[in-house]
Amino acid sequence: MLKPDDLRAMTLDQLDDELIKLKKEQFNLRFQRATGQLANTARVREVRRDIARIKTVAQGKRAAAR
Repeated sequence: MLKPDDLRAMTLDQLDDELIKLKKEQFNLRFQRATGQLANTARVREVRRDIARIKTVAQGKRAAAR
């Protein structure tokens, strides 16, 4: 799980890279769940919430840069 303080310390480029990585993981987890191979079902929720955290912090940084 990503901490909000860690996310605030990242640059926008780093946040975008992390977001892409998590979106790929989310896709893979959805695929695993559909095929019945998902072992850790709680990870789906963690990834979804991490994506939301990153988007929130990135939106705040972009608004502050204006």
